[in-house]
Parts: sequence; structure tokens; C-alpha cells
Amino acid sequence: MKALEKFENIRQQTIKNLELRLGGKEYEGKRHVLICQGTGCLSADAEKIEAAFAEELRNHNLTDKVDIVRTGCFGYCQVGPIVIIYPEGSFYSRIELKDIPAITQGHLVDGAPVKEFLLPESIEADGTIDDFQHVPFYKIQKRIALRLCGLVNPENITEYIAFDGYKALGKAIFEMKQEDVIKEIKDSGLRGRGGGGFSTGMKWEFGYKSQSDQKYVVCNADEGDPGAFMDRSILEGDPHSIIEAMAIAGYAIGANKGFVYVRAEYPIAVNRLQLAINQAKDFGALGNNIFESDFNFDLEIRLGAGAFVCGEETALLNSIEGKRGMPNPRPPFPAVKGLWGKPTIINNVETFANIPQIILNGASFLTAIGTEKSKGTKVFALGGKIENAGLIEVPMGTTIREIIFEIGGGIPNGKKFKAVQIGGPSGGCLTETQLDTPIDYDSLLELGAMMGSGGLVVIDEDNCMVDIARFFLDFTVDESCGKCPPCRVGTKRMLETLVRITEGKGEMDDLDRLYELAQNIKASSLCGLGQTAPNPVLSTMRYFREEYEAHVKDKKCPAGTCVELLEFFIDETCKGCTKCKKACPVDAIMGDVKTLHVIDTEKCIKCGACIPVCPFKSIKKG
Repeated sequence: MKALEKFENIRQQTIKNLELRLGGKEYEGKRHVLICQGTGCLSADAEKIEAAFAEELRNHNLTDKVDIVRTGCFGYCQVGPIVIIYPEGSFYSRIELKDIPAITQGHLVDGAPVKEFLLPESIEADGTIDDFQHVPFYKIQKRIALRLCGLVNPENITEYIAFDGYKALGKAIFEMKQEDVIKEIKDSGLRGRGGGGFSTGMKWEFGYKSQSDQKYVVCNADEGDPGAFMDRSILEGDPHSIIEAMAIAGYAIGANKGFVYVRAEYPIAVNRLQLAINQAKDFGALGNNIFESDFNFDLEIRLGAGAFVCGEETALLNSIEGKRGMPNPRPPFPAVKGLWGKPTIINNVETFANIPQIILNGASFLTAIGTEKSKGTKVFALGGKIENAGLIEVPMGTTIREIIFEIGGGIPNGKKFKAVQIGGPSGGCLTETQLDTPIDYDSLLELGAMMGSGGLVVIDEDNCMVDIARFFLDFTVDESCGKCPPCRVGTKRMLETLVRITEGKGEMDDLDRLYELAQNIKASSLCGLGQTAPNPVLSTMRYFREEYEAHVKDKKCPAGTCVELLEFFIDETCKGCTKCKKACPVDAIMGDVKTLHVIDTEKCIKCGACIPVCPFKSIKKG
């Protein structure tokens, strides 16, 4: 218990400083400049912004009055790079290096937020500055898995400790039996956030009841969906929550060893996670005799090579063992026979990120949020044709309409919403008529979609749904491990059919064959990749059948995106300025100055280079 007292002393010593970020006004007159150091902001020179702020603080002799804090992702990626200054909570967006002297002088020297650089939505009509948590992007969010992302320095364990870090692990070890921990997770209703939605507590119970001399805990951070960055952001912004959760899981099932399987393409996440593991060991929260107890638990990182199929748990386990990442038939399930034949529980990053808060606050903490069968929150990577792209976390039961139009800000450029692809390559498309569908596991399955790990791609009127299906199927064909014929051969035949249709070579019989093949692949594939690969095709055929028929019957793409079905022409508004003629790389445009130009369709390669240069918008495609 002395070890816990040590942690409590650290917590109390640090918390006064961190209270400043939660509305405290008096801490030696210091301010905190929080600078996003997530991958998105780092790609937009966040490191240079940090260095520039540090230089400005030195120039103004403010280094003893202002702390610069590196954080993970704030979520609002659309407006990055982001800097937030506390105690005011002033949210500076789209920061450039040239802005920093003015912000330093105005806010940190003169004491007044510089409105010119603030997030516009945080400024009220009367000119007052609102708490950024009340801007539309954040207003209906509920952050549990993302609780500390953007709030603490992920490279400083004492900041995690100050926000009750490792308190749940201490509670589990000293105040709860293994069965008590499992019961708390079961009672919370937490379901796996990796896509399957299986009860986390039941999975842990299976692992606990399996008899063995060795057991393992594995974190699946092999995030492979196009456009998905939920797991990456948690590992970058709050790695200690995953370490603590895995240690709690190890205590619950009787495991002393854990592995985090993470994509090698996530170098920042990997580096911060390894640093956090080292810090946790130094502080006695990981390794032998945790908190001077009899409980031992250690962690290692295993890097994946980027194979999408390794998101499937048995393929992942094979990869950790040094084998080719290919799935195994189930049963037996990993909780009974997993790594090296020993009982193993596997949860993804987001699932683990919920664990400490459940243990610390009780099952009711989660059951009070969400729907009857889907408790808690869900993290989504919101992208595609949307005003406010970024990382969000909403209560289960939040509608798609609320996510797209309240948090996401709607569709850019006045375009019309057409569909949303939810669940990544394994998910499905939902239409305007389903905008009021609540986000939960069962509602989405009924409509032919799935929660997946949390990719959410918005599609507008300019997108062709047949081409969308082709895009996602092309991805899954490329990522198939090839072990079972339904996936290896079947998905390729489906892709070939879709390509024929998008090229105007399809026949009506192709649609029936496509549907039948999709159903067979779902029913007979070995693992989840093959079983869900047809989902984008089935959902688009279900809700956008008329687009498929237009491609086949009329040899037309209603959205005007399938190149082989397009024909470019110039209408009578042409003034003969010759700009299009000069831009054409194959000399397919003919006409003299001040005369109506004509496109030679035999020569035209449909590259579209002529369209943006026409000042009269005279070039059409159809």
C-alpha cells in the first residue's frame, strides 16, 4: 500500500498545476500553452510551432510564467494546427508560424485572447469568447476513450497520474477479486469496439476460467481501415490508459504477459507507447510486484507490417508468433487456445481505453450512457465529403444526422448528402432515409451495415455508388490473405464484375450473379475479412439499385465519375478563348479563336484537364 501512497502524493503534487486546464485561475500566475502533437498537426508543422512559441517565451522572459505542453489529438482535425491556452481555454485554430508573435504579445504578454486567430465558432455574436467545449463540433460529444487526448502530455506519466491514472489498477489489485473485476466489466455492458461487438466481460470470463500455466493479454492496434485513425490517436494522446487497462485485464484473467500489436506505420504512437511502458515500469505500475503486490504483468510491443487481415484476431496471433498472418478456423477461440496455444484475450485499443473508468467509477458509469443493448460511447473517424473532418466520440444512440450535420457541419460547397459508408471496407452504405438511425450495433446490422472499428465516410451527390463499392472491394481483394477460396477467388470475381459495370460492359445478368456471389462469400469465408467483404456491394445494391441499372442499361454513370462512361463536350456558351485547347495534353480540342470549340471524342482521354481552365464553364461531361 506504500506504493499507492507514493502515487497519491504524486497525484496531489501535480493536480494543482493541471487544474488550470480545467478552469482553475490561480497557479503562480502561470498559463499553459497546449500544442497538438498528433500526426495530423505534426504534418502541418506543429513541431516548428512549438519551437517558435518557446523562442517567443524566451524573448519576452515568460518561461517561468508559461508552460508549453505537448498533447495528443484534440479531434477537430479540420482546423489544425491547434493551440489552446489555459486558463481561458482559448482555442486557436489553423495556426501558422507567422501568427505566433501576435498571439504571444496579445495573449501571453497583454493578457487578452487574440480573436483574429481564434476558432470562429468559439466567439459569440456579442464578441465574448465562449468555452470551446460548447462549439457545435464538441457540444454533443461525450469523451471516455478520448478523455485525456488533447488534455495531458502523453510523454509525462505524472500528468496521467494526476487525472486518476493507475488508480483503477490499484483498486483492482487491492480491493477486488478477479471475479469482481470481471463482473464489473460484464455489468457495464461494454462490448468490443473493434467491430464484432462481443461482450468484453464474457470474453474475460472465458479467459479466466480457462486453465493453463500461462495466459496472455493482447491489444489489437492493427488499424487498417482506409481513413481510420481512432486507435492511433489514443495511443498517441493517452498511451498510459491502454497500459493500465491491459494490466487490469491481466489481473482479472490471471495473465502476467501482454502484447500490443500495432502497425509499424504508426511511428509516433509506437514511440510514445514504448516511452509510456518504460515510465510505468520505473514507477512500479508495470513489471514484477506491481505496487509492491504479488501481481506481475509485463508488456511488449509487436509491430505489424500493415496487413489488413491481421486485424482478425487469429491472424494477428499468428503474426505475433512469427508466422504468416493468416486466420485459423474457430473454435477453439483465443480465450481458450490463443498465443502459443495458451488462453489469450484480445481487445482493441478503444475497448481497453474504457476499462480504467469502469473499474474506477463502477459499471453504472457506463450503463448510464447509450442504449439498452449498446452501452457507453463510440469513437469515429469522420471523413469524406464533410465540413468538419476529425475524430469524435459520441454516446451510443446518437443519430447519423446529428453526427453529420451538427458535429460534422454538413456537406461542403452546398452539395447534397447522398450516403455514408460506416464500418470501413467491412461496413455498408446508408442513405438519406436512414439519417435518423441511432448509432448502435443492432440498428446498423438491421440495415445491412455494421459499426466496425469506427470509420465513417460521408458521400455526396458527386460520388458514384457503384464506384464506391468497387473502391472498397478493390481494397479487400488486395488485402485477402488467400487462405480460403471464397475470399481469394470470390472477391476477385466480384471485383471483375464491378469493373465491367463501371466500364459500361456489364449486363443485367451480372447484377444477379453479383448478388448471389456476395451472399455465398459471406456464408462460406473463413474469417471476418471475407465474411464482410461483400457488405459495401450488398448495401449499395440494396439502396442504389437504379445506379447499377443505369450503368448496365443506359451505359451512363448518373454521378458522372466513371471515366469509361463519360463523354466530354463543349456547349454554346464557349467564347473561343482557346484556354481549353492549350490545356489538352492530346490535342483533342479543335477550334479557332472566338469560335465554338469542339472535342474529338476519339482522341479525348477524359483526363478532365480542360474543365478547370474554362472561364465560362462551357465544358460538360455526361
